[in-house]
Amino acid sequence: MTRTGLSVAQGAALTLGAVLGTGVISLPALAASEAGPASLVAWIALIVLSVPLAATFAALGARHPDGGGVSTYARLAFGEHVSTMVGWAFYLTIGVGAPAAAGFAGSYVADAVGGGRAASLATTTGIVALVTVLNWFGIRISGRVQLGIAATIALLLAVAVLVALPHTHAANLTPFAPHGWTAVGRAAGLLVWAFAGWEVLTSLSAEYADPARDIRRSTAIALVVVGVLYLGIAFATVAVLGPHTGPAPLSDLLVLGFGGGARPVTTVVAVLLTLGAVNAYFAGGSRLGAALARDGGLPRVLAAGSGSGEVPRRALAVIAVTAFGTIATMAVFGLSTDAPLLLATGTFAFIYVVGSASALRLLPRRTPAWWCALVSLVAALALLAMTGTHVVGPLLFAAGGLVWTVVRRRSTPRPGPVAPVPA
Repeated sequence: MTRTGLSVAQGAALTLGAVLGTGVISLPALAASEAGPASLVAWIALIVLSVPLAATFAALGARHPDGGGVSTYARLAFGEHVSTMVGWAFYLTIGVGAPAAAGFAGSYVADAVGGGRAASLATTTGIVALVTVLNWFGIRISGRVQLGIAATIALLLAVAVLVALPHTHAANLTPFAPHGWTAVGRAAGLLVWAFAGWEVLTSLSAEYADPARDIRRSTAIALVVVGVLYLGIAFATVAVLGPHTGPAPLSDLLVLGFGGGARPVTTVVAVLLTLGAVNAYFAGGSRLGAALARDGGLPRVLAAGSGSGEVPRRALAVIAVTAFGTIATMAVFGLSTDAPLLLATGTFAFIYVVGSASALRLLPRRTPAWWCALVSLVAALALLAMTGTHVVGPLLFAAGGLVWTVVRRRSTPRPGPVAPVPA
């Protein structure tokens, strides 16, 4: 395939899908119950912190476009061992975490149509199967679908905010911090999940027609859209619904504007949000796996499709099989999605630390991008500390990558001494 690549709009849609997850449906209510109207401070703070984080990964992608993403930057900055460790942690988490993310939509569908756990698992399986098929046919197909999903989501969320704003009550904003200012920190801890996803754009960097130009543009678009939509939903939740909001404020906002018949729209939004997020991670993760295999971090057989414009079907198949295996395990043993979600949170924190540290070594010193990387590293270390024991899972995956690297080096025959050239 010629290098037509991702367009700016498609890249922004994939990034938006990775960041704007199903948390937008429930997290505003959880944060508001924790900190009241002061939860808006937590939203603003995390939106502001997203700027240097997104700018850091955009700068790395523009300077070093490669499907390996963070693992490639780690290899350039710290060597093969660190690269393989972070690559394994990210790659293996995607297959385990995707069913947990899809389970959000499954729960909404089960509530809307009935069927209980069986309907939820069927929806989860359907979402994973659909994104596998989309990515099997290449980034241009999945990018076009993602663009339609992102446009629909943005429109529905914007409409929900606009129709609810006339019902704003100033009294709902007082007292502003009913649980004290320390509650803002607790609310921010709840909202971290809503801002994960910026790392995915690095694995898609090689797919842009002009990475040096287009990555920054698509990232900027995604930043603005995410910030506006998140802050709009959060403000409407606090100012319109007040302290007695339900668990799904988006549904309540739509009902205020259009009546009770609009409540099922929340299920549609949940499915689209989940579909967009899983699609973005499958697209980026499959390229990460192929790049790792290309560089020796995974079995060489998975390297097929690692070139720009190619389709990494073997690496994608591994993610899909892992995801279906996770769903089957959840179904057989009746497990919840809590453990995979916490595992994913720990992985994000680990990746952000390694990616930001790599940026400090790879980007020109004391440039705006370098300062963004410094701020991102401090924030990522704080996030890593907050994840606590949840980082054990990705660290175990990383340890597996380290073992692979050591064993592969020992098993690879070293070249013997060069025979002298006869006179």
